[in-house]
Amino acid sequence: MGRAGTGANSVTGQCNAMGSRLFSNTTGLLGGRDFANAGHRADVARILHLDESRIPTESSLAYDQILDGILSKKIRGLWVIATNPAHSWINQSFARDVLSRLECLVVQDMYADTETAAMADILLPAAGWGEKEGTFINSERRIGVVKRVRRSPGQALADFHIFQLVAEAWGSGDLFRAWSSPEATFQILKELSRGQPCDFSGILDYAHIDREGGIQWPLPEGSTAAEKERRLFEDGRYFTPDGRAKFWVADPRPLPESTSTEYPLLLLTGRGTSSQWHTGTRTKRSAVLRRLSPSELHVEISPTDARGLGLSPGERVVVSSQRGSVEARAFITHSVRPGEVFLPMHHDGTNRLTFAAFDPHSRQPAYKACAVRVSRAAEVSTPV
Repeated sequence: MGRAGTGANSVTGQCNAMGSRLFSNTTGLLGGRDFANAGHRADVARILHLDESRIPTESSLAYDQILDGILSKKIRGLWVIATNPAHSWINQSFARDVLSRLECLVVQDMYADTETAAMADILLPAAGWGEKEGTFINSERRIGVVKRVRRSPGQALADFHIFQLVAEAWGSGDLFRAWSSPEATFQILKELSRGQPCDFSGILDYAHIDREGGIQWPLPEGSTAAEKERRLFEDGRYFTPDGRAKFWVADPRPLPESTSTEYPLLLLTGRGTSSQWHTGTRTKRSAVLRRLSPSELHVEISPTDARGLGLSPGERVVVSSQRGSVEARAFITHSVRPGEVFLPMHHDGTNRLTFAAFDPHSRQPAYKACAVRVSRAAEVSTPV
């Protein structure tokens, strides 16, 4: 850690993943604080001019806990912003069934034809990148400004303005009077970062970020970024009381769903083509990218398993788990090991198969491992 060529490698897929970690308010209180810490709650209440009793004393619900809340009818309305769980969520058929039980599903997205938007009772059309302003924080802790270069189409509004209007409609507008623009809000976030590991109170404004071509945190008030690139932990000290790194170690556990005689193969999922991204919400609209990616779903299978099943390259097969089935073309390749098969997550049928298991600490779903079987399509008598 703290030296060139070493350290943690962030593999998150979104350009503002770090921004959401610091300010999403989901698992941590704003600015990297802790909901359970009374001092942290008091700091946030003071900075935001809020009654401290308005701030929860524990973190919010993870995705799987939200679905459980819908099933138990503790949650009757859900507001989904810029994500597509009806496609991407683990054990997709179950997820769609749960979402259909809501009294009101609100979807806020750039596109009205995602799988989740198709289920919505209310659709809030949102502006895209280049149609709104704000800041991002990338994986090297660099804060950059995004500028609005064109009007958003139709009724679409920037997420910021949608939130403003909803707050007004709910009678909460007075709480957000200081949040008058994205840049005014940035000044509030600066105060929330002050004294924290992510302190960027030394950034003056958007113009300052522009002049520097982006600024890394930390940059406390009164300091200057003498170098364009600064590496954390070069001095060997960490953000802990004694300055030493802390390792959290868990014993390895077996796969949540093992293979069996009926389902003898292990399914892996992931990015299957460089020409499509996540659920394909945007990339599937590009004629160029569609030409570069397979037109049909392919399942990668080893030559050993293909011989055992009597499969030929390109043959139509059915991949089945205990939760569902999907048709695909057999792609015989040495890139997967015998006993394993691979499906790309971009296809909306892949998550019909996946198994709903979650890490007990992060609540991260185990998308990559479930037991399946592969059969010739002609041998499957039931509809897929």
